[in-house]
Amino acid sequence: MPDAGRWRPVAAPEIEARPAPTHHRAMCGRTRLITDYSEIRIELKFDDEGRVPNLRPRWNIAPSEDLLVAVRDADGKRRPQLMRWGLIPGWAKDTKIAFSTFNARADGVDVKPAFRGAWNAGRRCLVVTDGFYEWRKSGNKDHQPFAVGMADGKLMVMAGLYEDWTSPAGEKIRTVTVITTDANAALADIHPRMPVVLAKADWAKWLGEEKASEAELKALLVPCPAGAIRVWPVSARVGNVKNDDAGLVEPVEIAPPAPKQASLF
Repeated sequence: MPDAGRWRPVAAPEIEARPAPTHHRAMCGRTRLITDYSEIRIELKFDDEGRVPNLRPRWNIAPSEDLLVAVRDADGKRRPQLMRWGLIPGWAKDTKIAFSTFNARADGVDVKPAFRGAWNAGRRCLVVTDGFYEWRKSGNKDHQPFAVGMADGKLMVMAGLYEDWTSPAGEKIRTVTVITTDANAALADIHPRMPVVLAKADWAKWLGEEKASEAELKALLVPCPAGAIRVWPVSARVGNVKNDDAGLVEPVEIAPPAPKQASLF
């Protein structure tokens, strides 16, 4: 019997290779967090002595805004923190790099200059969300947004890396990136990549509360099973970051994608 709380290994169906979408919304570029902090604290087992973050329900969180993150602090306790989404490495001269570092590909976290410092220093964290949004491009038409959440309705906890950065003026900022991997079968027709969603049993290992080799940590950076998530179409209103209300997660009806025309040659 597999360990409780861990993803069961499943054979992934063969998926036709497809080029990455050309639209401007990279994966993963929008998340949401609606669950009350009192429930989050219990689920994440935050230390009661930690300072309670100032949270409000958010249905449309974009890069450069704050994400709720779990870290292991210096005394070994699991603490909640708010971090700016878009990692700024310590060597950066300004914040411009954050526009391209809100995601980190799993296959490059240990070699890409922007992320290898955090990886080598063990600055790993859990990014706490209720899910994310992704856009599917259908021909020349507008992109259709989809909401993604856990099939059991629980929190979606993603693998992240964080960094501390000090501006030339002396301002200290803690920033975070969400690690992404290949999409599972539930998302592959929408986008070729997805966040690394960690099983609950692996949270402690990722945070460094349990010993793990580098190979064991990298083995966590894989797609979660397709059956662990659910995906549904939502209103195009989510594309505007000014919209931030419960209506963004309401399902909408959409026409099925047009079938590909068979080649005559």
